[in-house]
Amino acid sequence: MELVERFLGYVIFDTQSSETSGTHPSSPGQLVLARTLAEELRGLGARDVFVSEGGYVYATIPASADQADIPALGFLAHMDTSPDASGAQVKPRRVVYQGGVLVLGTSGRALDPKVFPELDRLVGKELIVTDGTTLLGADDKIGLAVLVTLAEKLLAPDAPAHREIRLCFTPDEEIGEGTDGFDPVRFGASAAFTVDGGPVDEVENANFNAASAKIVFRGVSVHPGSAKNVMVNALKLAAAFVAQLPASEAPETTEGREGFFHPHALEGSVSEATLQILVRDHDAAKFAARKAFLARHVDILNQTVGAGTAQLTLKDQYVNMEDRLARVPELVAMAERAVRTVGLEPKLVAIRGGTDGARLTEMGIPCPNLGTGGRNYHGECEYAIVEEIEQAFRIVLELAKPTCPPGA
Repeated sequence: MELVERFLGYVIFDTQSSETSGTHPSSPGQLVLARTLAEELRGLGARDVFVSEGGYVYATIPASADQADIPALGFLAHMDTSPDASGAQVKPRRVVYQGGVLVLGTSGRALDPKVFPELDRLVGKELIVTDGTTLLGADDKIGLAVLVTLAEKLLAPDAPAHREIRLCFTPDEEIGEGTDGFDPVRFGASAAFTVDGGPVDEVENANFNAASAKIVFRGVSVHPGSAKNVMVNALKLAAAFVAQLPASEAPETTEGREGFFHPHALEGSVSEATLQILVRDHDAAKFAARKAFLARHVDILNQTVGAGTAQLTLKDQYVNMEDRLARVPELVAMAERAVRTVGLEPKLVAIRGGTDGARLTEMGIPCPNLGTGGRNYHGECEYAIVEEIEQAFRIVLELAKPTCPPGA
């Protein structure tokens, strides 16, 4: 199957993950896609294809006959899409971008170079866009398509010489649970790459340290007519807490290696409200200071309003992989070499987010991240560049060659 058509076939699966379902995987569509991918891999001739109860897909592409002594290399992509925008009934469209404002269906949304300046450099390129009512699913169904197409290429009778390849497709990456059920023994590779980035000239070798903070505010609810000196409004407590967060340390006011607090969900009533905050920083000391900042202000609130007014739960999600990857510099170097084979100059990037690769690196499987050609992830203005999707495949194919050694 043609690479882009394979990707378009995957986006019709609604695999939006859920932070509240409590199931693993967190949404049923992910398991449907997992079984579909496994059946496709079996049909292509992959070995040891397995779908775990939690929705993880594993498969092996055997090495060429004379390459069995070369260490296996792993690749990962994730099946879920972000909770931030609908992934149901995605309607992708291929279009050659002519410049200017590209209207996305009748949704009222558009790709506008004034908002997305990169579009000015994409005139004449073929893009895949949505109708503006859903996200596209480039994150990370391009990664899935690239890796299944890799399997198809390497399992064909005329396959090029290649090392053994181990694949894993994970659920729930978007909610920070992509490796919670990961089995490193079944995966069987000591070094790997995630295929889950943006521009294909980027090799992501660093990421945020990340934590989620949940603060439950408990108020006192009485009739508004007799509320004086009695009512304590939990929603107002939450709003006041958000107002204490430094305005200059938010996603919309930071870039590069600058960290932030990101209040992203608030729900409740006068009597109780729950605030969700993402905590991010590349620097470990600053990351610890951010968590301490939240704990300190919760303590102050409990001292001034009353004990038990606010309860903080902090959960570490992933850590910066930069220091660990520095111990295997050849792994990043091989990715840089592979990018150059498609005519691009690689850029080492500290991603403003995290991937399954960060978690795997922490577990002892060094795992930099590769680009896929998608843009504007997690929203209705998500799009992908066809040329970069094809380059992403060529980069991964280059990494599979025995002349590209996996790490030190």
